[in-house]
Amino acid sequence: MSNQLYDALLAHRLTDDSPFMHFADGSHWSYAQTLALSGQMAHVLISHNVQPGDRVAVQVDKSPEALALYFACIRSGAVMLPLNTAYTAAELSYFIGDAEPAAVIVSSKRESEITAIAGHAAVLTLDADGSGSLSKQSEDQNADFTTVPRDPDDLAAILYTSGTTGRSKGAMLSHHNLLSNAQVLADYWQFSSEDVLIHALPIFHTHGLFVATNITLVAGGSVIFLPKFDAEEVITLLPKATAMMGVPTFYTRLLGNKTFTRELASGLRLFISGSAPLLAETHIEFEQRTGQRILERYGMTETNMNTSNPFDGERRAGTVGFPLPGVDLKICDPNTGAELAQGEIGIIEVRGPNVFQGYWRMADKTAEELRADGFFITGDLGQLDEDGYVHIVGRGKDLIISGGFNVYPKEVETAIDNIDGVLESAVIGLPHADFGEGVVAVVVPVVGAVIDEASIINALRDQLAKFKQPKRVLIVDELPRNTMGKVQKNILRDNNTDLLNGESK
Repeated sequence: MSNQLYDALLAHRLTDDSPFMHFADGSHWSYAQTLALSGQMAHVLISHNVQPGDRVAVQVDKSPEALALYFACIRSGAVMLPLNTAYTAAELSYFIGDAEPAAVIVSSKRESEITAIAGHAAVLTLDADGSGSLSKQSEDQNADFTTVPRDPDDLAAILYTSGTTGRSKGAMLSHHNLLSNAQVLADYWQFSSEDVLIHALPIFHTHGLFVATNITLVAGGSVIFLPKFDAEEVITLLPKATAMMGVPTFYTRLLGNKTFTRELASGLRLFISGSAPLLAETHIEFEQRTGQRILERYGMTETNMNTSNPFDGERRAGTVGFPLPGVDLKICDPNTGAELAQGEIGIIEVRGPNVFQGYWRMADKTAEELRADGFFITGDLGQLDEDGYVHIVGRGKDLIISGGFNVYPKEVETAIDNIDGVLESAVIGLPHADFGEGVVAVVVPVVGAVIDEASIINALRDQLAKFKQPKRVLIVDELPRNTMGKVQKNILRDNNTDLLNGESK
């Protein structure tokens, strides 16, 4: 038995001195250099009794050493558990208690508090500058490491969902889940060994850790590896790159910088956006500024990537393109599970080699969301247009039922976003005495624009049926987002629960 993920992505790079990670200061790490460190780190994990299938929890700042640790987990047969660097010790206590890792890797500043909750797990440290006990112990280890065999269905990672409703669930991703998706995407987006990808994404998330990294490895290209996104730094480095992956915030910040020009962007063959919806206005402004259309795709923690706008062909704003090769996608009635006709709105279900193995130690939840025929119930509302493009309407839990009528937030948001002076909006349902739920809009104005609640409501009178029209409009400076740029509607709901109390119209 081989180790499918390691064999396909890394084995042939052990002596490859070509650049793998470029840094802002002009230096770089080669493939061989990175893999040598990963071999040393794998020995350290084994020395702490990490066995094949054991979990290794990792909450560290982004660094080249942290990426080498990902490779070390693959090589040692461990299951990597990447954790958001913003999580508190209290939150980490849940993940550690649930996953029961054999080792926990954290920054040195958290060592003492994590040691107190780590149980029998070994606690090692790794800091943003590459220092820490993991690196120190690696120094004396041999770079040669005999990779542990793994079956394609063995777990490579567990990624916990954001847990906006209920406790977080650990999505189990196999070696084959990760490899198959990377191979499909590298081909679909036409990545090659000539590509240099700007990598400014975090590596505790699917987008940065698996999509950006694994595609680069499949293609044999390289990354410009940045600890975080900084618009001015990215603009400086654009002439050295051929592609970029980002969340919508990256692109709005680039557009907000006057030095981001068509000439600077001309050397890049591809800009990809995901993890949160990209506003149509951003699509349009980006194309006007650069002459290029951003390619938007759709994925999630449990499935990696499901759909993509085409590399060759129309990249249609407001859609996430077509199902990827090998991925089956259908729109289903949320109550019966029956497949709906084209154009109807329902729950998106997907099936393919990218779909996860289930939720860690949650057999009942797995059975609820992963059908016997392999289709995963995503919880996302969507529809297929006449040309087969997939439109995301919102999350099923965000559906508003007002007076017995279904209100899809995306429809209302689109109407609001088209009003002059509106930058973006989020529509939520709040408790209402008469209607069960009432529609509430939270609106961010364009800088310098003067808008108020009355002007928004008046502008929608002839645009939407009365039951879809907001009963209240809140004007705010910005919408709450998570680290990947997704609007956190649960926070908006929680902070405004009683807003409609006493209303009966």
